[in-house]
Amino acid sequence: MAAKDFIVAIELGSSKMTGIAGKKNLDGSISVLAVVKEDSSSFIRNGIVYNINQTVQCISNIVRKLSSSLKSEIARVYVGVGGQSIRSVKNVVVKELPGGAIVSQEMVNELMDKNRSMTYQDSEILDVAPQEYKVDNQLQIDPVGIQCSRLEGNFLNIIWRNTFYRNLNQCFDTAEVAIAEMYLAPLALADSVLTDAEKRSGCVLVDLGADTTTVSVYYKNKLRHMAVIPLGGDNITKDIASLQMDEAAAEKMKLKYGCAYTENTDIDNTLTYPIDAERSVEARKFIEIVEGRLQEIIENVWYQVPSEYTDRLLGGIILTGGGSNMKDIDKAFRNHTHIEKIRVAKFVTQVIKSSNPDINDHNGMMNTILGLLSKGDMNCAGEETPENTDLFSADKPAKPAQTTADLHPTPRTAGQISPGVVPTAAEKEKAEEQRRKAAEAAALQEGNAGEDGETEEGDGKKGVKSRMSRFKRWMDQFLKEPDE
Repeated sequence: MAAKDFIVAIELGSSKMTGIAGKKNLDGSISVLAVVKEDSSSFIRNGIVYNINQTVQCISNIVRKLSSSLKSEIARVYVGVGGQSIRSVKNVVVKELPGGAIVSQEMVNELMDKNRSMTYQDSEILDVAPQEYKVDNQLQIDPVGIQCSRLEGNFLNIIWRNTFYRNLNQCFDTAEVAIAEMYLAPLALADSVLTDAEKRSGCVLVDLGADTTTVSVYYKNKLRHMAVIPLGGDNITKDIASLQMDEAAAEKMKLKYGCAYTENTDIDNTLTYPIDAERSVEARKFIEIVEGRLQEIIENVWYQVPSEYTDRLLGGIILTGGGSNMKDIDKAFRNHTHIEKIRVAKFVTQVIKSSNPDINDHNGMMNTILGLLSKGDMNCAGEETPENTDLFSADKPAKPAQTTADLHPTPRTAGQISPGVVPTAAEKEKAEEQRRKAAEAAALQEGNAGEDGETEEGDGKKGVKSRMSRFKRWMDQFLKEPDE
């Protein structure tokens, strides 16, 4: 049975593009109806679209496969964006209030509009995270109703490169897929994996992806900083591949033997890891390669945390994404940042009902797309897809058997036989009767018109007689035609 009410979200990741369809239930849970994944490593790098044609094809494939599973057309989709082109910039807007005026909502809106009008070279504002307002010398979350002479608005603008924005919109336009709304993927992820207590007391959310690592700093329920580091799990894989193996084999070794932190005394100098049937690598060398690159990632993450918040992270560090599955990843972060409270977010806080193994594995790799799904609130369903339509086939959908009316949809006059169809004797007799009745009705109507002076030739009686004569000649010609 076709689904008639669902939400569709698409995440453009560096290693894979994921599409998901789900339905929100009355009890607050979300039922996942379909999940589709497509490899995107060849045309999306560091979260940026590099090959428009391949991206368009991938988007079309995802939408087509989801439509087939749902047995319904998809009218619109929610899109999650992230990647290296996104960063946060602080901005301060000041308004002087002579005479000690009382702050109104219009004044606050004016500050927000002025901030939105800020221009950045080759970039534009994607989203804004308002910070506190400074009313004279005091910080206020809501300044409306307070009397002051100087109002200062602090904003955190999240910007992205114009080229990324244009390419992304071009891809969806070319694929003929309507965008319901674009969400910043790190914000959707944070809303799904962080608790209110963590946001309030201060925390760092680290999304360890394939090509990039996203860092989001929260304090007092506000986003304070966001940065995307162009380093991820693929960098570790490439380092392992330097041991003269292809990246596929290096990825398997990383997943099987990779460990984020190992005490020096626990390393067995006689132990080796097999590369293939003939070669192997020393365990110590393998560990040094993995931990060396991972340490670089952790140090870059910690560098992105503003100094004024390093001592206020009572909520600790929350790790998620595919890279968070590496063994002892929490120990590695604890050792380098000296933050004792480390949590690995394997799943979102919402109640998800699904039979899909990728979701039920609870490995953190589906957290972002589930966060995007939970943000959607608009029905994305279109028209119902016919049962015999195969959306995976390159051929056009099968059509029902055509009738004569389907072949000739244009209106026909009474008694007219469709071109290419040979009439039987009964059909010919019936057609003749219909023509006769139509001609008599037309003659009567024109005769009445002739009496009013609206005749083709002469008065009304002569006009009717002339037309009847033409009709008689036409009928004689028709009756002389041999039966087929």
